[in-house]
Amino acid sequence: MSPRRLARGLPVLVALLVASPPPAGASFVTFESGQVRPLALSPDGTRLFAVDTPDDRLEIFDVSAGGLTHADSVPVGLEPVAVAARTNGEVWVVNHLSDSVSIVDVGSVPPRVTRTLLVGDEPRDIVFAGSGGNRAFITTAHRGQNSGVPLSDLTTAGIGRADVWVFDANNLGSSLGGTRLALLTLFGDTPRALAVTPDGGTVYAAVFQSGNQTASLSEGLVCNGGATAAPCTLSDGSVMPGGLPRPNTNFQGTQGPETGLIVKFNASSGHWEDRAGRDWSAAVRFSLPDDDVFAIDANATPPVETAAFAGVGTVLFNMAVNPATGKVYVSNTDARNEVRFEGPGSFAATVPGAPSPTTVRGHLHETRITVLDGAAVEPRHLNKHIDYAVVPSPAGVKERSLATPLGLAVSGDGATLYACAFGSSAIGVFATAELENDTFVPDAADHIAVTGGGPTGLVLDEPRGRLYVMTRFD
Repeated sequence: MSPRRLARGLPVLVALLVASPPPAGASFVTFESGQVRPLALSPDGTRLFAVDTPDDRLEIFDVSAGGLTHADSVPVGLEPVAVAARTNGEVWVVNHLSDSVSIVDVGSVPPRVTRTLLVGDEPRDIVFAGSGGNRAFITTAHRGQNSGVPLSDLTTAGIGRADVWVFDANNLGSSLGGTRLALLTLFGDTPRALAVTPDGGTVYAAVFQSGNQTASLSEGLVCNGGATAAPCTLSDGSVMPGGLPRPNTNFQGTQGPETGLIVKFNASSGHWEDRAGRDWSAAVRFSLPDDDVFAIDANATPPVETAAFAGVGTVLFNMAVNPATGKVYVSNTDARNEVRFEGPGSFAATVPGAPSPTTVRGHLHETRITVLDGAAVEPRHLNKHIDYAVVPSPAGVKERSLATPLGLAVSGDGATLYACAFGSSAIGVFATAELENDTFVPDAADHIAVTGGGPTGLVLDEPRGRLYVMTRFD
């Protein structure tokens, strides 16, 4: 079935969870913690679990032929952002602000928290993997009051900032906060999303703001005089290749101030280069790895990292594994911060020798889904229909576009991918084969509009032909 027919024919039930208004005069602080896995179905499909992030609760819905019926509400930790059902009777909730995981017995009357696990700082996601699905993997930052990480780690080169906590759900220990099975430290910044293969043997962990191998040079490292400046020697003896790339004046001919410069690592040449292709490696005396996604052997004792993927994106939001092929889909945006200007660029475009493009107007970040196929990393620009040279954009371009891709879900046969577009209040529907070979054509007919807005997560209920979507706004 084509994505268009699926977009038109699939019923969507949108869960709008809004905290009850506080009493008159009471204060309320919202932290706007980012939801990562806000929805989960019980294994038997009879219950839907949703995190109520601002109200610090787990909401439980009964699923029937008639739709969803709210059944219970369970207080958990502060700012829950992810939920996963281990069994029909046990649900784990990740509390972003509490640095904890609440284990909820949803089979008791009433449902209640039976155990609280203490984890690292700002936990974000959880999956169950390994033999029997009894190992819980949780992403956290490499720091925090519960982590035991020495402060020296935060200033020591070569130590990763991305932790994955692993618990054996059948052996949590008797200590306060639980006893972890393992702690993996990955060489990246704070991690966010997790995904697991259908057999539970491999877990994928994605760094949230993983960067794009750019670095900023201070003004003192850039030769004065603009694009015509000759190479200059600094006080330490290092030689810089010149001044700021063109243009160096405004349209009136007024000289611009001397400023710093953003450069980007070119993997092909091995150099740090500006938009004009000049080598600034003498000013950037370090390497900047770009490991974005890591593969973990979930069955090993303890679990171990087995592979890393670079060039996936700048900001990585969520992941999903194709159950039929094992390919991994990563929703992300990719920054173009090495491009110097923000304005319309009409003057810069006429300056001889000015690097192209000269401006990020309308093209600041690209919305993407990157496909991990074996060792191959294949980014797919979701808005490839946009002609960035045409300003303003023609009618219809916005309707075909998707912004800020978050939660993902793949059909059981692996043929269709559903993607939350947080900034577009829509669900994008893609034929996975077309996405993988980059033959898809962006079309508003392949989008499912959602009420409220700001969809963050979704789960498929294929036996009932439904898609459940969480939105942040009402």
